[in-house]
This record gives sequence, C-alpha cells and structure tokens, in this order.
Amino acid sequence: MTAATHSSLFPQVPASADAVLDGLDPEQREVATALSGPVCVLAGAGTGKTRAITHRIAYGVRSGVLQPASVLAVTFTNRAAGEMRGRLRQLGAGGVQARTFHSAALRQLQYFWPKAVGGELPRLVERKIQVVAEAAARCRIRLDRNELRDVTAEIEWAKVTQTVPEDYPAAAAKAGREVPRDPAETARVYGMYEQLKRDRGVIDFEDVLLLTVGVLQDRHDIAETVRRQYQHFVVDEYQDVSPLQQRLLELWLGDRDSLCVVGDASQTIYSFTGATPDHLLNFRTRHPGATVIRLVRDYRSTPQVVHLANGLLTQARGRAAEHRLELISQRPPGPEPRYAEFADEPAEAEGTARRIRELLDSGVPASEIAVLYRINAQSEVYEQALADAGVPYQLRGAERFFERPEVREAGLLLRGAARAGSHTDPQLADADDLPSQVRAVLGTRGWTPEPPAGSGAVRDRWESLAALVRLAEDFARARPQAGLADLVAELDERASAQHAPTVEGVTLASLHAAKGLEWDAVFLVGLTEGMLPITYAKTDEQIEEERRLLYVGVTRARLHLTLSWALSRTPGGRPSRRPSRFLNGLRPGSAAPRLGSAAAAAAQGGIERGDRRRRRGPARCRVCGRTLTDAGEIKLMRCEDCPSELDEALYERLRDWRAEQARQLGQPAFCIFTDKTLLAIAEAVPGTEAELVCISGVGGRKLDRFGAEVLALCAGAEPTSQNSPEK
Repeated sequence: MTAATHSSLFPQVPASADAVLDGLDPEQREVATALSGPVCVLAGAGTGKTRAITHRIAYGVRSGVLQPASVLAVTFTNRAAGEMRGRLRQLGAGGVQARTFHSAALRQLQYFWPKAVGGELPRLVERKIQVVAEAAARCRIRLDRNELRDVTAEIEWAKVTQTVPEDYPAAAAKAGREVPRDPAETARVYGMYEQLKRDRGVIDFEDVLLLTVGVLQDRHDIAETVRRQYQHFVVDEYQDVSPLQQRLLELWLGDRDSLCVVGDASQTIYSFTGATPDHLLNFRTRHPGATVIRLVRDYRSTPQVVHLANGLLTQARGRAAEHRLELISQRPPGPEPRYAEFADEPAEAEGTARRIRELLDSGVPASEIAVLYRINAQSEVYEQALADAGVPYQLRGAERFFERPEVREAGLLLRGAARAGSHTDPQLADADDLPSQVRAVLGTRGWTPEPPAGSGAVRDRWESLAALVRLAEDFARARPQAGLADLVAELDERASAQHAPTVEGVTLASLHAAKGLEWDAVFLVGLTEGMLPITYAKTDEQIEEERRLLYVGVTRARLHLTLSWALSRTPGGRPSRRPSRFLNGLRPGSAAPRLGSAAAAAAQGGIERGDRRRRRGPARCRVCGRTLTDAGEIKLMRCEDCPSELDEALYERLRDWRAEQARQLGQPAFCIFTDKTLLAIAEAVPGTEAELVCISGVGGRKLDRFGAEVLALCAGAEPTSQNSPEK
C-alpha cells in the first residue's frame, strides 16, 4: 500500500492517535503533527494533500489537542467537502465541520441575522440570470442569451473582488478583462441588478459572503461568538481563494494564527473568477513564523508522466513559477507519454478513438479514460468519433453537443430552411452550395467568418455554430449532391446515436472541469497554437495560466498519457497549424524556447527560434549509428555506403521545383538547396516544419521562404510558387 491509498473502501478506524499516523510518508507526517501556529502546506499534484490534512485534523482530535466542534475545514466544492467529512469519520474524527466557504458563511448568516439585522434572512435568489435580464431591460440595454450569461459572470467577478458598480469599468481595465459589453453599460446593469434585489428583499450567492463579512466587521460581539466556536481553521485549495473569501477568513481568525492552508500555485487556473495565488505566495510574509512544508512525493502518476509535468513547469515564468514544486514519482515506471500529430481534426479524433479502443480491449475500464480539451466546443468531433467506434462516453461540465441550446436552435432553423428552399427563403437566394446555405442560416444567429474576441459564452456559442459549419463542409465534400434536407437528416442521426446510456463511459471534459480528478489514461487533444494557449491569452500572466492549465491536464494521468494536435482543421486543408509552444523542448524533434517572455514567445507564432536551430552534438548515421565526419554524409545523416530509402519520384519533383525557383529568382540552383539537401529531403520525406528544419541545409530563412512548398511536394501536391523576382 502506498502512502496515498487506502487498503479498502471501508478501512478500520485507527485504534489510537499514533495509529492515525501509520502509513504517512515523512512530509505528510510532518503536516499531521504540526498542530500549533500557522502552517502552509505546498502540495503538488498527486502528493496526497487531502490525506495529509485530514490525518492532521484527526491526529489533533484523537490526541486531545483539538476539539472536533472547534475545527472548521473549508474547501471549494461540495464534493471535496463531502469527501473530507467521510475521511474524517473513517479516522475517528466525526463532528468536525468541513464545508465550502459559501456553505459555512450561509450557516452563520442564517443563525446571526435575526440578532444582527432582525427578522429572517432574505430569500436566496435561485436564478440570478433572470434578475440580470430584467436589470438590463430596465436600463434599455439589449442582451442576447450569451451576452446575458457573460454580463452575469462579470457581476459575479466584481462582487468577489469587492468592486462596486461605479468602480467596475476601472477595475475591469486594470485587471485586463475581456469584457462582453461596454464596461459602462455593464456597470449600469450591475447597479440596477443590485437595486432590484434590494427592492425585492432577495440576496444572491455572492451576497452570502459579502453580508457575512459585513456582519462580522460591524458586530464585534457576533465576531467574537464565531471565534469562540471555531478556533482552528484548515483551508484546502488555498491558491483559489478570492479577495472576498480571504477577507472572510481573516475575520474568522481575528488576531489568532491557528490556521493551516494547503495549495499549489502551479494549479491556479481560475483567475477569471477572481481567484489569485497571491494569498498562498504571501503567506510567509503575513505569518513570518509559519511552518512551511512541501509535499513532492507523487503517488498518482508514473515517473514518465511526472517527468513531463516537471518539464512543463521548468519553462514557466512569473511569480507562481518561482514557487513551483519538483515532483518525485513514487510509482513503478510506466509507458512514455505519446505524442501524436494528425493531418486534420477528424483524423485526430479518429486516432484518439482507435487508441481508446485498444486500451479498452487491454482491460482499462472506460471510466478510467478521459479526453480533455481546452473549450467545450471541441467535444463534438470526439463525441462522434467515439460513437462511430462504439465507445460509450459521458460529458462532464457541459451539455452534450446536440443538446446545447444554440445547436438545437440551429437545427430548427436549418430544418425550416430545408422545407422552405432557396426559392422562398431570401437568405438562401445567393447561396449556391450546401456550406454557403448553412453559413447564411447560421449567420443570422451569431456565426461569422472570424471568431469573436475574448472568451465566455459568446465565444462558446460561436464555436458551436462553427462546428456545424465545418460539419456541413465535410458532409458536402463527402456527398457533393447533398442538400439541406440531407444535412438535417444527418444531424438527426448523429444526435440520436449519442443518446445511448453512458454510465460506464469515457469522460469528455474541458481542462477546467477536470481539476481535482484523475484517470488511468488521459488524452490531451487539440494542443495547437491558438487553442492552448487560447487566442485571446495575450499577456504574460494569461499565457502562464494557459501553461498551468496544460500542467493540470498532464497531472490528471496515472499511467497512460497521450498529447496530440492536428495540422489542419479539415481534411485536405493547408497544414498551417503548429503544436503548442508549451511542448517545445518536450516533444521529440523540438527545442526548448530560448526567450524569457511569454509574450515574446507568442509573437513568434508558435514555432519558436529554438525549434529552428539544429541540435548540437556529434552527427550519427541514422542507419548504422556510426559518427559522421564527412560534410556530405552529415547532410544525408547516413554513411555513403549505407542503404538509402530515397523516394526517387519525390527527388525528381524537388529537382524540377528547384530549377523553376532558380529561374524565377535568377540564382544558381545550389543557392536554393544543394543536391545533398534534396537527397536528404527525399530520403526523410518530412511531414512537418519541425522535421524539415532538422535536415542539414534547411535553416530558418530557407524554412520561411521555401518550407511550405517543399512540404507540399513531400505530401504529393504540386505547389504554386510564391517566390518571384519582385519578392
């Protein structure tokens, strides 16, 4: 049994306080026995942090140092709080309060409201978005469903950062937020929303925290009553606290220091909700005498997975990166992470489904497999690929693609357009093929050729509609004579095929929704520039949060890990995409980034300059392994007398192409590429820029100038020359 596992689902309650410590590793034991003063536990992914803090509470209770009713443990989800309560009962520490911040605050507010204010606590509004909609209407501001959701999220962010309506525009600008509407309009809606709540005597989720803070600040007698009740505090996932939650915690504590916080700055991925790792990183400053313990023994993942996770953080920048933890796997070795490059997104999804089928056939349960992506709109192609492969799946954190409101609405519109036909529907009058007809119909509901700026519901809606447009393009390519009615029938078939029960199924989830979970096998898909990091991540801080998001994804895997990307969106499309910059120096054939700024790395467009430099060290024959010294052999990367794998047809195409380039540019042929370089290309047949640039004689300048055409030739196409004397 490892230090992070239980011997059974229902273990025996430890016979004594000392028995509570059995099975803990040295660092976990140090956490469990540090029962006085402020304690900061920096716990990496998979290091058994929940085990450490629950055993700490249980040891304190069982040894008589802590009274169960005097302990309040707070976390961020009801699931985590329930798990903590269950573990404490198993350790003989029942009676300890383990709650979310909101649950603990609501309980106190309900109890003290009659004394502090009088009467009963105002009713908690069930659907905030309905009140926001009415507030917008009263301000004569029209919001569609998606803008409404985004404005509601902005109001929530403002409240947890303790920003009042009149200060919202300045605060949003200072925080660099991608706002869904004009900040002044959002501030007006926010102010009217607060007025409507006051008029109706209702409160919302964020008000629970705000009002509790207000009561504890204004009524010192009530604050002292709470402090007499709760004398010892434990906060899990401390990197995710908002300024408002931190203020509440400070009021609970008063001038005491009996506080234990647990967190990992490298897993801060919710800054858009107001979460900040600053409270975790500043803990030692606020509490100079704090005990700081680092948990780095990873019981979840194999050394191969942990090595990749550590490598990701090695390249990180910023304050959180300065406090990164170097994990040490405690598991036996496993398979190396797989890196898979595909020609297009459907091929990537099909390849993922095939590999999942292999894992299922080898005995891995479907519930122990996950496919993780950056945004929910990416799920559709994987839903279809898994359905086609007969693999059950379940979506986490999002509706099924065909159950999303915008997709259902689009289906109804397409059905209506199919019935009306181009003769009676004016929006189809100028659409001469199926994809054009679909674009025309969906253009009335928010689809545009270019994606909207920023994140949130508007972007998610666009991604869903764009997925339908791509589906129509693929369908038309496969069935050129098909019309709208045929596409609608295809959509119906796809939707019905995905309604099968999926109790035991592969998990499809966004990276954000996967936080706190783990699986035996994890597939991280769509890892391209523009998706991870996402296009609208511009600043260094935003780029680094995207890197942490990938880190969270990697550390969800126990044994099998696959990272994949597609060079093109659709079959036959131009292979213009680049693998995520976060994989540079980690995936085979790539070099580590050499620039210190994430923004500078972004400016390079995905292939960083480190990728364009030949790897140093002795050149060896790729056939026999002998060290090469002859310049010609080094170009070929093989001995002259070793067998050649020359693609003669490709070599001839390359020579013809080079001759034409030389004619257009008025240069000798060898100035384009030498014969040896052409031979090397024809032997290697590179499929990506990363593979092409590894060939001697292909530098960064020639890659920029000729790379796309050479790769097209290698793929069997006849490129149109982009070079001319004028250029």
